Amino acid sequence: MTKSTNQILAVIVFAQFCCTSLWFAGNGVMNDLSKAFHLNSDALANLTSAVQFGFIIGTLVFALLTLADRFSPSRVFFFSAIAGSVFNLGIILENNSLTLLMSFRFLTGFSLAGIYPVGMKIAADYYQKGLGKSLGFLVGALVIGTAFPHLLRGMTDSLPWRLVLISTSGIAAVGGFLMLMMVPDGPYRKPGQKPDLKAFFKVFRNIDFRSAAFGYFGHMWELYAFWSFVPLMLTTNLNRHPETQLNIPLLSFLIIALGGPACVLGGFISEKFGTKKTAVTALGISCCCCLISPLIFYLDSEILLVGFLIFWSLFVIADSPLFSTLVAENASAEIKGTALTITNSIGFAITIVSIQLLSMLKDSFDETYIYTVLSIGPVIGLLALYQKKSKLN
Repeated sequence: MTKSTNQILAVIVFAQFCCTSLWFAGNGVMNDLSKAFHLNSDALANLTSAVQFGFIIGTLVFALLTLADRFSPSRVFFFSAIAGSVFNLGIILENNSLTLLMSFRFLTGFSLAGIYPVGMKIAADYYQKGLGKSLGFLVGALVIGTAFPHLLRGMTDSLPWRLVLISTSGIAAVGGFLMLMMVPDGPYRKPGQKPDLKAFFKVFRNIDFRSAAFGYFGHMWELYAFWSFVPLMLTTNLNRHPETQLNIPLLSFLIIALGGPACVLGGFISEKFGTKKTAVTALGISCCCCLISPLIFYLDSEILLVGFLIFWSLFVIADSPLFSTLVAENASAEIKGTALTITNSIGFAITIVSIQLLSMLKDSFDETYIYTVLSIGPVIGLLALYQKKSKLN
């Protein structure tokens, strides 16, 4: 790996961090939004799902038009970052209704379709070997970027909540400019010549690609539902122990953000033990966390709960760059960007189902037990990874 390639990877990682801070910007100020716009208890799930739904529609459009393969991916990233920054600022407007807020979050999610999978496509254009390690850095940046609004809120508690949204929009624009100015097209890029509407189905004919994709889908069932409900898990514990002094935003940032280094470490470990084996191990451990979560809540210890959530966070995300690596390695070069985008699209569609399911279950059942349903995804993912006909390794 040359020094210039190292420098380019650093720019990609930093730009990804800047731009993906848009993802949970609304979640970072959810309590403030609820008070300012008189939102009900379902707002968390609805606004989070709006971002996810926007991302899904965006990735479908990007995939069907093969935008990341036909045009310079750095330019696609830049324009998407600017659009996402503008739509994110829409939340600060006065007299917003829930419908308007959901519309702005939807459009922000649509813009993220040109950021997250396109960022992975750009990295794949620079690496034929060591892709798992480079995507580990990239997804690690996504994790920290996702958690960043919680940190901002925790640090600016005495300042207007709109500052969090203005700040995330500003750094996202910076990330877009950095990608445009400092990251040219990679040496392994093979541009597509025209839209390939059959690409959506073509990629799944490869059984190894399909196996990797379904492993990723199982992982996604758990991931964003876990991230979305971390503040609620902490708040529930705080309500049980009102004498406890917990900074929910800062703890939420810590729990989610520590998954970033786990992605990087997972990338290095995969070079020694293999991408599939490392991904399977992480997915299996996070599945176990889903299943034992009732015991942790039952023991009713703040220290134990925070420690457990940190442990869970490390493994719930560590397999993400590894699954993306397996997907990229088992797709042909000329539709690699489209393959990653399609996989992201379906994966994020699954997150809406799991987030909404948890939202419904929390209103009908004891919250102590509801997170066990997140184990469904990892179980299905593990079964898919061990299909007899697959030669994935």
